Amino acid sequence: MAAYAQDFIPIWPKDNIPNSRHLKLKDSIANDRVFRVMLPGMYAFFPGKQENKGAAVVICPGGGYEHLAYVISGLQLAKWFNTMGISAFVLNYRLPNSADLKQRETGPLMDAQRAIRYIRANAVNWGINTDKIGIMGSSSGGHLAASAGTIGDDVSAIGDSLDKVSFKPNFMILVSPVIDLSTSYAHAGSVKSLLGPGASDELKKRFSPQLLVTPATPPCFIVDAVNDKTVNPMNSLLFYQALLQNKIPVSFHAFPQGGHAIALRNNPGSTELWTQLCEMWMVETGIIPEKLNAK
Repeated sequence: MAAYAQDFIPIWPKDNIPNSRHLKLKDSIANDRVFRVMLPGMYAFFPGKQENKGAAVVICPGGGYEHLAYVISGLQLAKWFNTMGISAFVLNYRLPNSADLKQRETGPLMDAQRAIRYIRANAVNWGINTDKIGIMGSSSGGHLAASAGTIGDDVSAIGDSLDKVSFKPNFMILVSPVIDLSTSYAHAGSVKSLLGPGASDELKKRFSPQLLVTPATPPCFIVDAVNDKTVNPMNSLLFYQALLQNKIPVSFHAFPQGGHAIALRNNPGSTELWTQLCEMWMVETGIIPEKLNAK
């Protein structure tokens, strides 16, 4: 299967999209934001063959589970990963507020698991190592990425050949992530959007990744700003603590400035260093080689 930069790849068979009521609705996009996703899939960005370092990352845009900020927390990051020789896939995942979803809270996770399976199933064709496929997310996209790395339930099986392919990411990269949905540190908007109003305490805990970390959780890189007024940075600290307690390799960077707007470029002060630190982390953990062998 050939694919080229910025191809849109549907991740489900057209006649077998799970958890769907198959309503006659269309995707809704405005002001660089996606408000409704009816066709889940990925925008694929591939490095040149000579630069390819064999790793891949699924990027989950943020937006409070109400919309997808697919440019600033999606496409721009994908191009950055390409400069490092990493294949990047911006995930167009279904939003839990969609009237088309039968079960709102599992919609985004189903699409994230399926995306990882799809990439792993096609890894050989794309020059990707099957054990170097990670997931990244910003804000609520960080919650989805952390959920994909910690929730062991298979919610994306549909009875096709991809069911046999692992849906677990090999690493996680989280930027100003929503993590907790069950305590006073929770981001109320994300809780309401993902779980619906009046969600039970049990459901909130089931989708709080800091409570789901095990010794099998993949390595993680976390970046946050202590002056984030939108998502309490304690979210990152709770996840960091859980990773440490389970002896998971983790690199946590909490910068003084940046608020809830840490982006690829033009960050205040030392926050601008996060991309360099992230690349160095990927090298030192063996996700990518420092240099490619001359061919």
